[in-house]
Amino acid sequence: MSLNGLVTTAWLIPLYALVGWGGALIWSPGITRRTGPRPAGYLNALLTLVAFLHSVGALVAIWDQPAQVIRLPWLQVGDLVLELPLEVSSVTLGACAVVTGLNLVAQIYGFGYMEMDWGWARFFSLLGLFEGGMCALAMCGSLFFSYVILEILTLGTYLLVGFWYNQPLVVTGARDAFLTKRIGDLLLLMGVIAIYPLTGSWEFEDLAAWAKAVQAGAISVDPTLLALAGLGLLAGPVGKCAQFPLHLWLDEAMEGPIPATILRNAAVVGTGAWVLIRLQPLYALSPTVLRVMLVIGGLTAVGGAFVALAQIDAKRALSYLVSAYMGLIFVAVGTGHVQQAYQLLLTYAPAMALLVMALGMVIWNSITQDLRYLGGLWSRRPISGLCFLTGMAGIIALPPFGSFWVLTDLWQQLVQSGQGLAATVVLVTNAVTALGLTRVFGLVWGGKPQQMSERSPEVHWPMMLPSTVMMGVVLHITMILAALGLTPTLEGIPVALMAASSLVGMGLGAVLYLPRERRPVDWAFLADWQDLLANDFYTPKLYRASVVFVVRIISEVTALFDRYVVDGLVNLTSLAVLAGGQVLKYTTSGQLQAYVLTIVAGVALLGWWFSRLG
Repeated sequence: MSLNGLVTTAWLIPLYALVGWGGALIWSPGITRRTGPRPAGYLNALLTLVAFLHSVGALVAIWDQPAQVIRLPWLQVGDLVLELPLEVSSVTLGACAVVTGLNLVAQIYGFGYMEMDWGWARFFSLLGLFEGGMCALAMCGSLFFSYVILEILTLGTYLLVGFWYNQPLVVTGARDAFLTKRIGDLLLLMGVIAIYPLTGSWEFEDLAAWAKAVQAGAISVDPTLLALAGLGLLAGPVGKCAQFPLHLWLDEAMEGPIPATILRNAAVVGTGAWVLIRLQPLYALSPTVLRVMLVIGGLTAVGGAFVALAQIDAKRALSYLVSAYMGLIFVAVGTGHVQQAYQLLLTYAPAMALLVMALGMVIWNSITQDLRYLGGLWSRRPISGLCFLTGMAGIIALPPFGSFWVLTDLWQQLVQSGQGLAATVVLVTNAVTALGLTRVFGLVWGGKPQQMSERSPEVHWPMMLPSTVMMGVVLHITMILAALGLTPTLEGIPVALMAASSLVGMGLGAVLYLPRERRPVDWAFLADWQDLLANDFYTPKLYRASVVFVVRIISEVTALFDRYVVDGLVNLTSLAVLAGGQVLKYTTSGQLQAYVLTIVAGVALLGWWFSRLG
């Protein structure tokens, strides 16, 4: 197939994974007993490879070319015409290449991590569902269909988090993650429905054109209506990106398998950020929405980075950093720096995937993921340690790695535009992230070997190969940015400050956590703060004391009303009918005069009743 043919058939990219999703379901337990579960995983990985090659080939063909739109008819009812517009451009195909590439390494990693698990068909089919959904979302040019796809991904999150459903904590985590995201989804649906009567379209291009006309004064819209619709549209990305106050689901999602965590932490949370960026012209119409976006993003970025410092679970120490970096994207979009938001998604994804893979290699054969019981693994696990260090360097502003250019450029742009508070958020988040990741590295690879890490060799090749490949990708992100012409021009002061913030965080973490003989430090005066951070500012307790309490009271009152009022009236009516039947059965004598007497008595009783009412 020619390169132009790859572009015209780009709509097949999401379908490859969906074919793998359906094909994996063939391996039901009955077939698995005869063939084993592995063919389901191999089928999905093969189709993901095809999708990745198709994405890269189409990206090369369309680079520096105008975008193309493929319209697939869906529904027509009267004046309502729903078409699925698929935008084929360098941006959307680049996103597809990132998604399919990350899913490919996650699946190969899963070959090793899930080696002894018999649920391959279910697991890899769900990874295929995620890949197909995210590729479709990347290419989708309609807000309505983007919402539909996000709903499918929410269901996929629930199923993947609850993969090991025989464990109570897993079931609870999947349920809580699903319900938390549903709050944002419901508000997003309200915004999707509310914006259509104003714009007459759900396509992103039409929405941007309408927003431009409103800003130019050609169209007059009530500011309050714009603010309410914008807040509804903002709620969806808040939930998908695990932003405060809908951030707790990502912590619960850590109950799922590590290969799914790779895809979720690196790419799935980015789906909300993708929609956020596409809707930026609508958000910009309301200063209230922009302020809310900045407050939510800033609080989540700084708060998430600090909360990660106090986590003893290795996976949760990374999950809060995911929320923090998505918060930085909220800050970038809220201040109008859309280009930096796109670039941060590009540099963040492979680095976070590598961090999860490095820790997953340790968790897999160390039994525990509690940081207090690990340590001294540098001499036993140097490759996994190098992977973690590379991921850490790639995600913070450490020159010359990828995120350094994006974060420094964002900070520089914020300062030049007079948004000093937002620039401070970027600087502080970067420094605290560097400290937190150095802490995790020190607790796992530094110090003396602990009981759980005394015997902990490197893992086998299905996990090592994708990890080292991803390490190479992270090391070459800067070259990729340069080849794409995305390397910004930086000034001396921003470079010095951002690099210094990374070095200060790493230096403090090295002093506290890297020495082999760690000297005890009296942290008694920080005990209360440590508890505050370890418990996520007591947000779960606040939820239980406020939202959960109110919902429970309303549910109990509703249940009592339903039981004693609604059911009571229904039961009373049925009892009256039964009693009437019992009385009337004695009038069934077979004699005509008895029936006539009953009818006359009934008519007389009704006449007397209506006369009393009159």
